[in-house]
Amino acid sequence: MNSGGWFHLLPNASANARPLDELWWAMVGLCAVVAIGVFVVMFVFCIRYRKGRPADRHLAKDTLPVELTWTVVPFLIFMGVFVWSLTLYAHSRTPPSNAETIYVVAKQWMWKIQHPGGQREINTLHVPMGVPIRLMMTSQDVIHSFYVPAFRVKQDVLPDRYTQLWFTATQVGDYTLYCTQYCGLDHSKMGGQVIVMPPRAYARWLDRNNTGTSLAARGAALFRAKGCSGCHGANASVHAPDLDGIYGRIVHLSDGTTVAADDLYIHDSIMLPDKQIVAGYAPIMPSFSGELSEGDVLALIAYLKSTQPGVQPAHEGTKP
Repeated sequence: MNSGGWFHLLPNASANARPLDELWWAMVGLCAVVAIGVFVVMFVFCIRYRKGRPADRHLAKDTLPVELTWTVVPFLIFMGVFVWSLTLYAHSRTPPSNAETIYVVAKQWMWKIQHPGGQREINTLHVPMGVPIRLMMTSQDVIHSFYVPAFRVKQDVLPDRYTQLWFTATQVGDYTLYCTQYCGLDHSKMGGQVIVMPPRAYARWLDRNNTGTSLAARGAALFRAKGCSGCHGANASVHAPDLDGIYGRIVHLSDGTTVAADDLYIHDSIMLPDKQIVAGYAPIMPSFSGELSEGDVLALIAYLKSTQPGVQPAHEGTKP
């Protein structure tokens, strides 16, 4: 594992790491300065005003400048740290638009990784160096937490919800992955490795592990196999919403509200179809909870992301 963190405490292997380290050390330094200052003043006062020492012990009457100083200066320091940390938090929660999305499903007691090209991994995540990576994560059972200390990234992974984190790896190497939420009997064994590779080596790895079926193509096959195309297809006899190009659209619901068709909305539409009914449509959609795994749902989401209104994406083995 590569080193490079400040004082070699931890590797510094992502673009997020150094700014967070700088904030942490600034807080440590600030706390140290305040603590040392308090103890110095205590010792000075204890010596100067000790019993029997001839010293003026009358309270000063004009203390406004002192009171303003010890009120305003800490407030300004606090606001500076607040703005600094808020800026870093907003940056860490906003993946760039060109980030490559990789899907993660947590399960007692393993991490199941799915790449858009169809490559799958268990407890190992291969990523290219210098490329922003966005992890879209969910749990198949209980709460887990995805934590890579060398990247300074950590995110809880929840059942029936999607959470995300992103990072840009800056050093080639193998970095330890942990689950930091107690998730059952073998929680301590739920770990893995994030392997950062040069972009060309990563491209070769993708080619070697190419299954011939992308995640979107797998989702298209599921879409047909589970009968979704029978209701949502162009020639369907059932009155159901058209799903081509649905991802990212604003959907009007029967209760008068609107919702963006993101990953969570599509997930809930498949697993909990009565939760949000589209305006103008009867609630006849069956639930696929217990029939589809979270990996299957991610494949369906990838397929719907690949569609465009009125255009059916090409499937594996066919010409566009």
